[in-house]
Formats: sequence, structure tokens, C-alpha cells
Amino acid sequence: MQKKNVRAQTLFVGVDVHKDSHTAVGLSPFGEKVFEVTLGNHERDFASLMTRSQDEAKKASLSVRFGLEDVHSWGERLSSFLCEAHQPVVAVAPILVDRVRKRTTHPEKNDSLDAQGVAQVMIQRIDTLPEYTITDESRRAKHIRELACDREWLVKERARLKNQLHTLLYRIHNSDYKTKFSNPFALKALRHWLRSVPKDVDPLLVRRMKRAIRRLRTLRDEIKELEEELAQLLADGNYTLPTLSGCGTVIAGEIIGEIGDITRFSSPGALAKYAGCAPREYSSGTTIRWRKTRSGNRRLNRAFHRIALSQISRSGNSAAKEYFQKKVGEGKTKAQALVCLRRHLVTIVWMMMKHRVEYSYPQKSA
Repeated sequence: MQKKNVRAQTLFVGVDVHKDSHTAVGLSPFGEKVFEVTLGNHERDFASLMTRSQDEAKKASLSVRFGLEDVHSWGERLSSFLCEAHQPVVAVAPILVDRVRKRTTHPEKNDSLDAQGVAQVMIQRIDTLPEYTITDESRRAKHIRELACDREWLVKERARLKNQLHTLLYRIHNSDYKTKFSNPFALKALRHWLRSVPKDVDPLLVRRMKRAIRRLRTLRDEIKELEEELAQLLADGNYTLPTLSGCGTVIAGEIIGEIGDITRFSSPGALAKYAGCAPREYSSGTTIRWRKTRSGNRRLNRAFHRIALSQISRSGNSAAKEYFQKKVGEGKTKAQALVCLRRHLVTIVWMMMKHRVEYSYPQKSA
């Protein structure tokens, strides 16, 4: 009853955000368009939108609630401005707006319709949309996510560069380069390739190899620097995830960066659903079925998957191995048992982030 009263007393302002401009549409509680404006990406434009929304709401004795499809990228300036001005802001998933669009008789797409779709989703799902808030935790998590993404891009660039260097070394040293060093990209090996160049080799190949080696050594230093910054941020935030077996600094940074403020998730189940680690129910009648889902945050899902694989490895966590074997003994396949272990890890991570506790292995009774 309380939610219905909130819906009936609210002017819903949906915003479709872009790099240089935004489109905002205000809807009454009954879905009638009250106003539409296009604004720039500056504070004076944000203040103008807020004033216009409040004026329209005052005419109808309503309160204002804003909704954005994107509160972190192109819409970060606007969402932060509104939040700091103590205006209620909710994040609306693009897939929900797309569903509203597809239900229309003649589905069309433009900025105005997208903004109106955001407002319509707000009317329908006012009780389920997550509120956007700015906390020290969320700011720190944002910085951690950016560092983790920067490192991931550099690692991918390093992998591409190594593939190119493989080809160059083969053309210069033939297949013998593989037997010279166990790791042809170790610092000692890279110094050797720079010094020992056959005389009859094309100078162009040599110059290409030297550029690749210089860039590879630079990437190594940049990745190490990012990992040190990441470790420092984790220490400053008193995060304990690196104490979880199979979860080093890099994976911990990926998890924290994607989760943000853990208070967004009221329970481990909510986090599992967000991470795509909670199976979906496909039941009918007396038949109860559960299926693996491909939805959710795939970066977060990948991080949990890597921890699970590490924990059941030969040098992994004995408790995780026992849990994994228990699920296999219950008749599940190894893939299904791994899914169960991922879901179990979500609960552990939620507790560690919620209460800032370190991970400890279960002690067996004597």
C-alpha cells in the first residue's frame, strides 16, 4: 500500500544519456507526458533540469524521482550532481527499457522514446530499481575497477605483442629460439635476443624485434605498477578478499570493482543473481527444474569461476575439494558441481566484504 502511495505522488523523470547531451522526459503517475527537454552535459544544464522538474512537480503536488539508464559512464556527471543535490536517483537497466519498447505496436527508437521508456519502467518497477548513492566505498570501488580494467587491457596488449614476437624470433633464430630458454620472454631472454642477432638477418626484422622487446619490457613495468597501486587501494579500504584461497590481488580487485558498495546487496542470494551464479527455475506442474543462466555480470561471474577452479586444483583448498566431491557424489556432473561451488563462494565473498573478516579454513575436529 505504501509503494502505491509513493507511485501516485511521484513525477517520474527518465533520462536517456549520451556523451554530449541528454534527453529527459517527465511522466505523471498515470504515464502522461508532462514535459520533455534536451540538455547538455554541464552543471548549469543539470541545474536547469532539476529546477524544471521541481516546478512541474509542484504544480501537481508531486515529488520528483529521476531515473538514468547509465549512472556510471556518460551519465556519471548528471547522476552525481543529482545525488549530491539530495535528489532521488535510480538506475534503470537498458534491457528493461528495451522490453518496454518491444511491447509497443510499432517499435521505434530515438532519444525521446528511450527517455520515456526509462520513466515508464520507473512507474512499473518503483519498488525494485536500485537507488544510486555516492559513498566512500563506492568511490573506492570505482577506482579499483578502473585500475583492474587498465591492467586487463595491458595484459591483452602484452599477449598480442608476445604472439608477434614469437613470429619475429622464429624468422630471426629459426626454431632454435624455443630451446634456448624455457621462457623466451623472461628479462634474461629478452636481453639475449637484443645482443645475439645473426649477421645475415634483414635489418628491418631486427628493428621490429627491438621495438617489440622495448614495448614488452615497458608493459611489464606498467602492469607491475598497476598491481602495486591495486594492492595499496585494497589495503586502504581494509578489504580482506586477498586472504581467500585462489583470490589474489588482481581477482580481488575485479570482484570489488564490479560489486561496488556491498550494501547494495541485501543478501548473498541478491549478489549471486547479479553475478549470474544463481540458477534459474524452469518448472512446470510437478516437474521441478533448475538451469544454468547466462545472464548477470559476466566479469564478476568469470572471477568467481577462476577462484573455484583454483580451489579444486591440486594445490587448492581442501574444504572446497570436499564440497566439490560431495556434489559429484550426489549425482551431479563436474560442471554442475563447479556451479554449486561458485554459488557457495558468492556467500563467502558477501560475508567477507560485509563484515571485513579474513578467510579461514574450516578446522576439522580431532
